[in-house]
Amino acid sequence: MAERNTYKYHLKKGKEIIRSGITNDLERREKELQRDYGDNVHIQKVGNKTTREGAKEWEKDQKRGTP
Repeated sequence: MAERNTYKYHLKKGKEIIRSGITNDLERREKELQRDYGDNVHIQKVGNKTTREGAKEWEKDQKRGTP
């Protein structure tokens, strides 16, 4: 069985979702994104940890606009 070690997230500026993505370390990823987008953005975790494969499928759906 695949390990559930991947987080799904939305990067938000205020209430607006700027982008969605996946990571295995939310704190590190938030710091990386703040370097690119500024200190006024934050990560909102979506759901629970999942498998890498499941997270990649979710990420593809987000890019297609599928909830």
